[in-house]
Amino acid sequence: MSKTGNSERKRIAVIGAGIVGVSTAIWLQRDGHEVILIDKEGPAAGTSFGNGGVLASCGVTPVNSPGLITNAPGMLLRADSPLFLRWSYLPKMLPWLIKYTLRANDKDARHVASALTQILHDSFEQHQALANGTGAEKWLKSSDYVFVYDDRAAFKKDAFSWAVRRDMGYKWDEMNAESFNQYDPIFQGTKKFAVRLKNHGIITDPGKYVIALAEHMEKQGGEIIVAEVNEIIQNHGQVTGVETSTGIVSCDAVVLAAGVWSKALSEKLGAKTPLETERGYHIELINPSVMPRSAMMLASGKFVVTPMEGRIRCAGIVEFGGLDNPASKGPIALLKKQIHQAIPGLTYDRIEEWMGHRPAPTDSIPFIGPYKDIKGAYAAFGHHHIGLTGGPKTGRMIADMIANRKTNIDLAPYEVSRFTH
Repeated sequence: MSKTGNSERKRIAVIGAGIVGVSTAIWLQRDGHEVILIDKEGPAAGTSFGNGGVLASCGVTPVNSPGLITNAPGMLLRADSPLFLRWSYLPKMLPWLIKYTLRANDKDARHVASALTQILHDSFEQHQALANGTGAEKWLKSSDYVFVYDDRAAFKKDAFSWAVRRDMGYKWDEMNAESFNQYDPIFQGTKKFAVRLKNHGIITDPGKYVIALAEHMEKQGGEIIVAEVNEIIQNHGQVTGVETSTGIVSCDAVVLAAGVWSKALSEKLGAKTPLETERGYHIELINPSVMPRSAMMLASGKFVVTPMEGRIRCAGIVEFGGLDNPASKGPIALLKKQIHQAIPGLTYDRIEEWMGHRPAPTDSIPFIGPYKDIKGAYAAFGHHHIGLTGGPKTGRMIADMIANRKTNIDLAPYEVSRFTH
């Protein structure tokens, strides 16, 4: 191995070719390492294809915030609720769910917000740095991020989330019905209050964006292997390779960045990994008659409305139903109903539908960093709702760790072994 920067040049396998894995691969490659990107379906085949497309720098408050325990039962029984559960899956996920709901308190939520703020606060700048000089730049756009409420009373019900954002340093402008209608008349008065956060961004085609980044990495000498990973090979506590469905890939280090599919491999590396899939949905309205001015969160339905290339993407919804069950009809129907209620007279050529899997740790904080007892093994997964937003920063953090560079980030919250006691 030759020297590169502050560390030796290594041959590094990155498992998972979503935004986190591809970002990690690029930053490692820029440090001079030889990088192999391995994914069972290829770049952007999973959640990185179907996410909401918003660089939600302010997305620091977790789903399991105070009030979840009292509100969730009623939400599950309401037809218009953005929370869904496949009841047949409940017994399997119950151990995870108990730990998840126990963290729905003020102290834990603020701990999560502090950890996520470190990753997210400069997301747009991190994406600019990542995409610079690649073919992906054209899909990266600056944008406001607007939270849209039925009225001020509905906004006040979210007081905890906004108080936490304020404490984390986020600032915003509030708009009444008149000023919001002037800002974006697309809703035609159906919404009476909005909160505008500046300095955010959108990806106008997340799938093409990640694919372009991966292609750039390949053109710079990286390798992409489409295969399933069965095992991370070690010898005397040192990573030596990866066993895939198409053969052995030798390497000096490995980064596990396969989202919810990382759980099994992570636990084989000796780290307890309480991770569950949270299923998310989107619909795309192709060639719409109107286009929103900026990325928007419809607070009543907990989904984003994002202007993209030739379409509007409506993405969100929380469903617990496992990796193997087919998509449910209820979340898609709710997205269709609520977007039509919000934007009267909206027409389009057709609708496209999608369902994917968010990796949800019980504490809503991703796993980022080295495995305790295995030299050369690193985690970069578990980003829940913030994978696209936090992918570039996560990749840079992993590259810094491998290069032994010191940063001003407190790495303790992301520790891979934090549940292994």
